[in-house]
Parts: sequence; structure tokens; C-alpha cells
Amino acid sequence: MSGGQVTSPEALDGCVRVRGASEHNLKDVDVDLPRDAMVAFTGVSGSGKSSLAFGTLYAEAQRRYFESVAPYARRLLQQVGVPHVEEITGLPPAVALQQRRGSSSSRSTVGTITTLSNLLRILYSRAGTYPEGAEHLAAEAFSPNTAAGACPECHGAGVTHDVTEDLLVPDSSLSIREGAIAAWPGAWQAHNLRRIVKNLGIDVDRPWRELSAEDRQWLLFTEEQPRVLIRPQDKDGGGGRDYMGTFRSARRHVQQTLASSPSEKMRARMLAFVSTAPCRTCGGSGLRPEALAVTFAGLSIAEANAAPLTELVELLRPEAKGDPDDAAVRISADLVARIEVLLDLGLGYLSLGRGSTTLSPGEAQRLRIATQLRSGLFGVVYVLDEPSAGLHPADAEPLLAVLDRLKAAGNTLFVVEHDMDVVRRADWVVDIGPGAGEGGGQVLYSGPVPGLADVAGSLTAEHLFGRAERFEHQPREPSGHLRLEGVTRHNLADVTVDLPLGAFTAVTGPSGSGKSTLVVQVLAEAVRRHLGQPAVEPDGDDDVVGDGSGVGPGAGSRSGSGEVGVRAVRGLEQVDRLVLVDQRPIGRTPRSNLATYTGLFDAVRKVFAATPEARERGYGAGRFSFNTAEGRCPTCEGEGFVSVELVFLPSTYAPCPTCHGARYDAETLEVTYRGRSIADVLAMAVDEAAEVLADVPVAARGLRALQEVGLGYLRLGQPATELSGGEAQRIKLATELQRVQRGHTLYVLDEPTAGLHPSDTDRLVRQLHRLVDAGNTVVLVEHDLDTIATADRVVDLGPGGGDTGGRVVAEGTPREVAAAGVGATAPYLARRLDRSS
Repeated sequence: MSGGQVTSPEALDGCVRVRGASEHNLKDVDVDLPRDAMVAFTGVSGSGKSSLAFGTLYAEAQRRYFESVAPYARRLLQQVGVPHVEEITGLPPAVALQQRRGSSSSRSTVGTITTLSNLLRILYSRAGTYPEGAEHLAAEAFSPNTAAGACPECHGAGVTHDVTEDLLVPDSSLSIREGAIAAWPGAWQAHNLRRIVKNLGIDVDRPWRELSAEDRQWLLFTEEQPRVLIRPQDKDGGGGRDYMGTFRSARRHVQQTLASSPSEKMRARMLAFVSTAPCRTCGGSGLRPEALAVTFAGLSIAEANAAPLTELVELLRPEAKGDPDDAAVRISADLVARIEVLLDLGLGYLSLGRGSTTLSPGEAQRLRIATQLRSGLFGVVYVLDEPSAGLHPADAEPLLAVLDRLKAAGNTLFVVEHDMDVVRRADWVVDIGPGAGEGGGQVLYSGPVPGLADVAGSLTAEHLFGRAERFEHQPREPSGHLRLEGVTRHNLADVTVDLPLGAFTAVTGPSGSGKSTLVVQVLAEAVRRHLGQPAVEPDGDDDVVGDGSGVGPGAGSRSGSGEVGVRAVRGLEQVDRLVLVDQRPIGRTPRSNLATYTGLFDAVRKVFAATPEARERGYGAGRFSFNTAEGRCPTCEGEGFVSVELVFLPSTYAPCPTCHGARYDAETLEVTYRGRSIADVLAMAVDEAAEVLADVPVAARGLRALQEVGLGYLRLGQPATELSGGEAQRIKLATELQRVQRGHTLYVLDEPTAGLHPSDTDRLVRQLHRLVDAGNTVVLVEHDLDTIATADRVVDLGPGGGDTGGRVVAEGTPREVAAAGVGATAPYLARRLDRSS
């Protein structure tokens, strides 16, 4: 095994042997891992943990499985690459449970993820109480995703999207000539529509509110498209020829723009006029009336789907007792057993109808773990990606109990993990490092957890055994307060909270207690509105978080009403700027990358354009962009790869045969700066680029900011699609750190330490405190106790999640909250503070 210590393989009772692993930054790694055990993979962010656990072990298990499948079936499966490894022996079949945001499908729910919806539909079909004379319904008739069950009005979506007069005409005192119909287009089209309306006999100079109700309805909502002759005298100023103008109502204009406009900006503008509301026919359930009329235990299936799991299980328990040959008893008992697993994982506040797009990565992963626990598999390797990430310590404990049950069932757990409490529970630890990127990729230690204490150079060992120096400071005196009064949204009901300005505030509490609703939605939206920024902006590849364009989870819903969910906000005049840093991707395509997002690429292209050779050839900065035809490779059009069509198999991708992945044409690559082409610079890690571009002030400042948040290992050209949520968030923060500070800024962060090694967390927390020392305010949603312990103020929500949460249970300095002993956070925070005393 490269670079570390290991217990003798002969001492292992059955193991997985890895030889010559060189995936990504792994340096020809040899390692032996025990089976039927929990193995924790540790190391700093970017050290190579995931490359070994997922990129090598899981990928090889999947490859072997695919090889056993017929070629025709293979084309239906998601293909995985062949890992760079010489040999793996003793590897059982593997199941991956990775961290990812909720499914992008609006029809995916907690019920569909866990398959509990299937059971519930069968229960209603087989054992439901039908209205007298109603015919029996098959199980699919209780699903909004089938033709048999979908509501005819909303087609199973549960919501309808439409325009309203209030949105289309925000100021009824204006006339049509003055622009009363805000949704209508501008420029020539506005003049054209006004001429048509005038020739139809409607007064365009009369205030909108004074027009007849019939005319107002027709102008906004009619489907008619009359053609009207427009003569020169009808035009402002006259002149020109006769033409036939076609009328289009405001609703029709909005619908056609949303459906066919190639302009993202135009579509975003039209969305402001659209209201989303629960479907009136099905009440938001997405189901036909026939299905909604069937009940079980007094509830319709829509009501059962909307009930928290804690309530649903109590409803089903009495039905689960009785004759086991009875279908209702058998199905109810199975539902109760499956739901109890979710309750054990602290997810009782969720409902089966909760949309997957609203779930945090931690919630989604726990749902998948619960499903696996009921699958009855044994002899399987479960590869888990930071199962404790995004979890309150109180929620992590039941998760670990469930993992123990998976192991006890005869399975092996390979867990990529940063939480030292989870690592302490492992049977075996594999520590990768010592650094990140090229500075990592070696196994520093593989063996029982206590043995890691003696490994020199292991940052994990420093934190695992309490030797690391912790960031400490005295709580600051605030410069003012931002007061939210009467917050009512989701499970928050009339909550009032004071947030100190010029201070560092951690908002804590169990999963589902309302933290993100309070901070990322209500607080951010209220400040954004005060600053005159739009409530929601499109999530484009070019969003600049430093300018307040980031939108947090859940903030994208459009009610059309513009309600923030707070009665009053005091102290807003003390905030000049908002920066929302969340874990959304920095881009949706490989063309968006670290260099383009941070603005580094602009500086790099100018450097190349300023070289003597570029000036001699007449190359401007545009020549060095792979997004323009000027200098990119014509074969792959700047992608770096091409699609290869395979007989009987799905298309795959291969390096471009012309540029071999460089993205540029040969002439562009001939221009060099310090002996390196533009492609060479994009392939550099941030740490190397910081040396090469040290004399380019703009680039040097941005690279230094990336290093300060622990991203020195990322490549400048690393595609956005390859970045984790935590990496994306730190890139956004680094982009902000390199800006010139101006005024008093409020920084809102959503679990910034999720997915970070404790050493990276410490570095990030120091940067956040630097922002506060400069006179700014930081408010973050957080579960990490080391980070919470450094806060000036803690606001703890709870006491539980869902309906049992939504209240402020404690607030004060970390020591005051810990000493109060109220709420889920206090006992864990008290233990953390005692360790540092």
C-alpha cells in the first residue's frame, strides 16, 4: 500500500483487495478493506476519498454487473466508465447512496422515492370505502401520474398556472397608452397593439379602472385574434403604408412568449405575470374526483398523503391488527413497518406527498437508506457519501443506528465521511492525503480507528483525537439589529427573531425545524425586496452571487402575490447589500467552469491577448475563448470531446480526435504565456496557477481567495457539472471575497460547512469571521458544532421538525444556549464547549 500503515491482510477475515488504483489523483494505491464491517474513508476535501470509494470500488462493482447483462439491456442502463485500477478482488455487488439534491421532477415525492405510495394506492383500491354505487377502481386510478388517475383540469400536476388582472395591470390608474397592461410588449409592438385597440373602439387614453369590465376582460383574456386595418392616419405622427394588424390578448402574449421565445430574459419577464395556485378541481391532489371519493379510516388518499408520517402511522396501526389473511391488515402492517424505519431516522415530520424538489440532500439520502433497509439484501457493499452531512447531531444518532442494522444484516458499509463522531463509530478507517488534488491521493493509514492516532501528517488524526487548534474568540457587541416580526411561512407561525448586525449568527435546529425557511427564504427575500432587487431571478450559468443574484432552495416558487411571509422587518436601513451563498451549482453545462464563473478567465484571456505573438497575429481576447468560433476547435466546437455512436449501445463520449481535449484549434494553442498555452492554464490546479499568474493582479487576487477557502486543488477549467454542492458554495464565497468591500453587507449562507473536512471547515470559518471583522454581518444555517461554537449569537429553532418545529426555543451566545438546556441543540453544544474548556 502506498505511503502508509496497514494491518496485515492475514489478520482480516475476508477482505476487498485493491491494487494499483490511479483514478483521478490516486497515486497507484494498494489497500485491503474488511468485509462485513463499517469502513470510513477520511481526508481533506479533494484528497481522493470519493475517487477510491466511488470512482474505483463502486465503479468496478457496477462495471462487472453491466458485463453480466445482455448488450440490448445494457443500452437501457446508465453506463459507468472503467476505473483506473490494476486489480480488485473480493468485491461483492455494490449499491451507491450518494448525496444529491432532490429529483428535478415535480411529480417525484417522498412516497415515490420510498415506494410507499404504491402500497397506499393498493390499500385504497383493495380495502377503501367506496361511495354507494361507485365502481371499483384499480390501484393506478389513485395515482396522479397515470391517465386513469390524473385530474382532467391540471393533468395530475396539482397546480394550475395562469395570469390574473392584478398581475397583468399592476396600476389601474394608468391608461392603455400609458402602459397599463404591463405584460404587453414594448417598442413597435406596443404602438401596434394600441392602434388596433383604438380602431376596435376602446378608449386608449381612459384610465384602466374606468373601462367597462367587459372590455377589460376581453383585452386581457380573450382567445380571439381579430385582424384590423391600420391606416397612416392611425399612427402616431402618420406616414407609412396601410397594414393589417393582429390583436393578441395579454394572456395569449404571455403564453406564447413562455412557449416559444428563445430569450431567457423575455421568458423570465413573462413569469412575473404568472400566478401558480392549487388546482380548484382536485384541491391540489392531482387526482380525479372518483379517486378522492374513496376513503380509508375516514381519510381520502389525498388527506393520507398530506398527513405527517407520525400521524399516518397512528392512523394505520389499528388497521394493522387482525386477521393476517385479510388484505387490509396485511398491507397496513407492511406500511406501518416501513414508516417506522423513517420515524427511526427522524423523518416523521415529512408527508408522503412532500415533493422531492423540496428535500435537502440529507433527507433524500435517509429516505433511500430506509428503502434499502427494507429491501432485505445481504452480502452487499453499500457505498455512502457523507450520510451525516446536513444533519443535526440529534438526527445523526438514529441514522447511525440504521447503518448498524444494515451491517448486522450481513452487509459491508464503505462510508465517505467528515463527521468525526461517525468516524469514531467505524470498525476501520482509510485516511487519504496528506493534502488535496496533486498533494493527496495516498493512503496514509488503513486499519482500526485507534491506530490513526500515531500517523504523522494526518489532519484527520489531529481532529479525531482532539489535538487540532480551534478558532476561538469573544462574542462581539452588535452594531445594531435586524428584527423579523411575525414570520409565518411553512411551519413557522408568527415567529419573531432579532438578528444582530456586525456579528456572526448561527441558526440551528433539527432537520425540518424551519431554519432554511427563516434564513434563506424569508430573511433573504425581505432584504432583497428592501434593496429593490427582483424577488426571483433565473438560475442561469452566469449568475453572479456577489451581486445578490443567488436564490436559495424554495425561493423559486412564484405565487404571484409577492408575499415574503413576514409582518414587519426593522433595521433594514442598516443593510446596503445582500449576498446569498447557497449550494446550487454554479452552472448547468460543462462550458461553465471555475475560471468562467469567478471571472478569472477574462483576466487570463487578456494576458494571452497581450503576448507579442498574439498581437503580431492580431488575436484579441475573444480568440482565447472556447465559447466562440474564432479560436475553438472546429471539430468539437470547444467541448473537448465528441459523441461516438455505437451499434446496440447508447452513445458514448471520447476525446476530440482533432484537439485531443484541448478545446482550441492548433493556431490558438501556438500562443503561449510563460511557456504554457491557454489549454495548459485551464488544466492547472489553482495552487499552480497562483504561482504562474502571480504578476497578474486580478487573477492573483481571485486565485488567492480560492486558496483561502480550501479550493487550491481544483482545476481552473473544472466543469461546473463535476463540482459538489460544497465546492460550488465555496467558489461563490471566494468570488465574493475577491471583491472590493463596499458598505455594510449581509451574508446569508446555507450550511456552508456541509461536506467539508474539519480542517477545511476551520479555514472557511476564519474567512467568514474576517468578513464580520470588516463590519459586515454573517447569518448562516448550520449543524456543525465547531462552527456554531464560534458564533456571536445562536438562534435555535425546534423543538422538532415539521409540525413540531417552527419555534425559537433558545437564543443567545453559544454558552448561554448550551447552559439553558432547552431544545435539541443545547446538550450537543454543551459537550462541544466542555471539550474546549
